[in-house]
Amino acid sequence: MNCSSITLDGLSLTRAQLVALAKGDTSIALCDKALARVQKAADFLAEQVQRKEPIYGVSTGFGSNADRLLGAHRLREALPQVQPERDDTLMEELQENLIITHAVCVGEPFGADVVRAMMAIRINTLLRGHSGIRVSTLEAMTALFNAGVVPVVPMKGSVGASGDLAPLSHLAIVLLGGGEAFFEGERLSGADALGRAGIQPVKLGFKEGLALNNGTAQMLACGALALDRLETLLDTADLAAATTLEAFAGRLRAFDEHVHALRPHPGQVEVAKRLRELLAGSTLTDIDYHLVPRFKAWQPDSWEEAEDQALRFDISWDWVPPSQRHGRERYYERYLPFRGGKKHQPQDSYSLRCIPQVHGAVRDAFEQACRVFDIELNAVTDNPLVFPDHDDSGRIEDRVVSAGHFHGMPLALAMSYVKAALPTLASISERRLNKLVDGATNDGLPPFLIGNEDATDSGFMIVQYTAAALVNDLASRAHPASVYSIPTSANAEDHVSMGANEARHVLDMCGDLGHVLALELYTAAQALDFRRDMIEAARRLARRGDWSLLASKVGNAPAEGRPEHEVFMAEVHQLGDQLAEGGEIAPSPVVSAALARIRTVVGFMRRDRAMDGDIRVMLTLVRSGSLLDHR
Repeated sequence: MNCSSITLDGLSLTRAQLVALAKGDTSIALCDKALARVQKAADFLAEQVQRKEPIYGVSTGFGSNADRLLGAHRLREALPQVQPERDDTLMEELQENLIITHAVCVGEPFGADVVRAMMAIRINTLLRGHSGIRVSTLEAMTALFNAGVVPVVPMKGSVGASGDLAPLSHLAIVLLGGGEAFFEGERLSGADALGRAGIQPVKLGFKEGLALNNGTAQMLACGALALDRLETLLDTADLAAATTLEAFAGRLRAFDEHVHALRPHPGQVEVAKRLRELLAGSTLTDIDYHLVPRFKAWQPDSWEEAEDQALRFDISWDWVPPSQRHGRERYYERYLPFRGGKKHQPQDSYSLRCIPQVHGAVRDAFEQACRVFDIELNAVTDNPLVFPDHDDSGRIEDRVVSAGHFHGMPLALAMSYVKAALPTLASISERRLNKLVDGATNDGLPPFLIGNEDATDSGFMIVQYTAAALVNDLASRAHPASVYSIPTSANAEDHVSMGANEARHVLDMCGDLGHVLALELYTAAQALDFRRDMIEAARRLARRGDWSLLASKVGNAPAEGRPEHEVFMAEVHQLGDQLAEGGEIAPSPVVSAALARIRTVVGFMRRDRAMDGDIRVMLTLVRSGSLLDHR
């Protein structure tokens, strides 16, 4: 048993606790007060059975068989070639058959984290004391969890009402000694797994099969784990966007607090605030346009000084002669007339300027889902519901109530919202990545972020292809499953949620979203190194006071002796003076730290090399969340 434990009481389970339990390094303890509630409901149910009260799922069949009361003996015993009589009652047989016939899922098994989360959720909801399960059965399920037995639960087979019947049956069947389970790294029969763990099989009592398999545990487990991953990815997306903004020497006024006070969607306001924090201290963003040179292909004679010979680029500007400044005189009083890498415009493209609006809307979808899932974690989701203390009348129907808490639509719609949000976040990330590699849109960086001196290098060209493929795949899976109900159980269950598919999709889609963000960070790191090095090269050149070499980096320069040449050289001196002033031009401390972390494992790409290893490392960095250590 694990040394640390979390006490479940049916009332206070949090998503953070569920994630800890899903990881398998924490055991479950049961609250004594909650167990007293469980025992009271089980005793009440047993009393009603002794009184021969008709109770759905106890003395009647299930679903479309709900109108059939169980008899005193088995009619099938009168059939020819009858099998030997069972030693259990019809009510016990009903519960066992419910589990063994409903365990019919297909596909690959869920990961151990999802199954452990399902077990913890089911134990917690049963502790509310409205399900009629016995304390001994609940303790057996807890022992299963604590022993590290992980039932094999195939991924596909739940329609999300009546709850996750089929996957929860795969969970419960192991308690009976059936099915399959993973134990100590092996896939075993349920009986062998119980034997090795020292747990006796359970014989189900009144309503216990229904209590074990009628609920929303699969969709809740998948969704809660997806939200845990998405929380990290939302922060990662903001960091990736901030890194890209630095690489573009982007404009930050669009993120000002007073701007977002005019449209105060919570997520939007939060993302704008986060961007201001992530970019605080940057001397690269909001840099004057004319101080940002444009990439020019390196040539052997690009640089004269020995210290510059190792540079992987040349730099250039275009001079704007006086004859072309008409109508823009006020502008050129503020900015020198040199066109470099940063376009002379007061606003960046949507994928940069609208980060708060897009990232923020995704955060709002996330927060709505969290609200729904936090309620569900401590909700009772099986049927019928047992109310041993409800005594407004003497009717059994008032104390054992058939309702619809198993219907997963609240979770399904919350996941549908998130499901639509994930491709949106991936899409704007891919658009930023594409801007970085496109020489027509990356504000003076090299095409595909590679020097390509001999026209043999592809650089980061195909990284964008992979991101585009991932975004398309995410968009293809974003159609909400919850809008398409297929009736089941001979139309007794004529509207279902499909929430299990919805949550499973979202959990899987979070992985691909993380991949897109990793590709953006990988690309932005290369771009940011280029941008910073190009500006610093220009500053070193200016500090040496070599005006003729600086002038040679400027295109459209008038020939010496022409009237405009004197104006040109005077403005070159002004450019040099401004370049030479001040301290280092650098990204913010947060972005610098993230870039340094990336560079410890993935180096700058001077010329083409195999990139698959780099990408694997970036995916691991994003998955681990280690780039977010500044939080």
